[in-house]
Amino acid sequence: MTAPSDRPHDIVVFGATSFVGQILCRYLVERHGTAGELAWAIAGRSADKLATVAESTGAEVPRIVADAGSPDDMASLVDSCRLVVSTVGPYALYGSELVAAAAASGTDYCDLTGEPQWMQRMIDAHGEKAAETGARIVHTCGFDSIPSDLGVWFTQQRAIARFAEPCTRISMRVHAMKGGASGGTIASMMNVMEETANDPSLRKTLANPYALAPKGMRTGVDQTDTFAPKKDPATGEWIGPFVMAQINTRVVHRSHALLGRPWGDDFRYDEAMSMGSGLLGAAKAAGLAGGLGGFMGVASLRPARRLLDRILPKPGDGPSPDAQAAGFFDIRFHGTTASGNTITTKVTGDRDPGYGSTAKMLGETATTLLHTSREADTGIGGGFWTPATALGDDLIDALIEHAGLTFEVLDDT
Repeated sequence: MTAPSDRPHDIVVFGATSFVGQILCRYLVERHGTAGELAWAIAGRSADKLATVAESTGAEVPRIVADAGSPDDMASLVDSCRLVVSTVGPYALYGSELVAAAAASGTDYCDLTGEPQWMQRMIDAHGEKAAETGARIVHTCGFDSIPSDLGVWFTQQRAIARFAEPCTRISMRVHAMKGGASGGTIASMMNVMEETANDPSLRKTLANPYALAPKGMRTGVDQTDTFAPKKDPATGEWIGPFVMAQINTRVVHRSHALLGRPWGDDFRYDEAMSMGSGLLGAAKAAGLAGGLGGFMGVASLRPARRLLDRILPKPGDGPSPDAQAAGFFDIRFHGTTASGNTITTKVTGDRDPGYGSTAKMLGETATTLLHTSREADTGIGGGFWTPATALGDDLIDALIEHAGLTFEVLDDT
């Protein structure tokens, strides 16, 4: 194993030929060039496809041919760089060998997974090894779950600064959003359904809001999930289910656990879609809940999943550059402290959430982590971290400066 400081590449983008991988390559070319201070490379299983990506994105950097299913290839890949970025999903199918290799070699790692059952397996299988070697592994570095995880972090820091106490409850509401579901996200959802059908015990893991917390901390106060339309106690509007809540809430509770639960053992966090007020808002919320519930019900049936697999977007499919640029998201966090003080914050992004904005978030996470010290008094050591616990305000600053995100306080009382 080569020491990280002696490796030829700072960053390797594994999965550069995927749809998001190509967007990420373009972003890195724009931000860092190909012959600047950042020494980076691209990797994938096809030399021909890597050559095509290099030509189309301008990523004329070293290329590494590697197969996600080969332990030897993954070991060689991580031994060539200080940090590896993976866009190869579903991660439960294609990501395990890379995480194992990164943990064993002391290589930093970040990805876009939204698969809690796989994340729990990786944490439990490789957490001790990562802590031993110094590998810093950060999952969920895209739209799931950076806006949620850092949005809660930002809200709590502002609440503590203004009220001298944290929020004991925060409700995230998707105020507005434009952008389609990515083929990779859909494939990951389908794979979760397949895994659950093959192993029904996974339902208990997926239903546990504390499933991603460290062992010994996977229980806590009851949490609220929104599955049906209802009036929102936080805003008074009608709300419906948010499809990414099941992963985002778990990541936030892992952050809280890793921090030592400073927001209290009774901290509660939930997410939902704001659908407006009055009869129209109620109708929208009902339509959203019914549509999502119907889709999940159909997708739980194996024959239906096979049919859906033929008609839904595939990994690698995605919107045009113009459509990506027209996308955006606007999410709000409504916090309440134990004393009854309230605060509302907002996080926005200027691109399609699942593609353009996600690629920029991933790119900034990678470079921020790369330049974050491993020294105990100034940085973080090896282990499995979340975006908030790994990088906190440093990542917020990078996202604001370079990735088109905003974080702001709307009001507090």
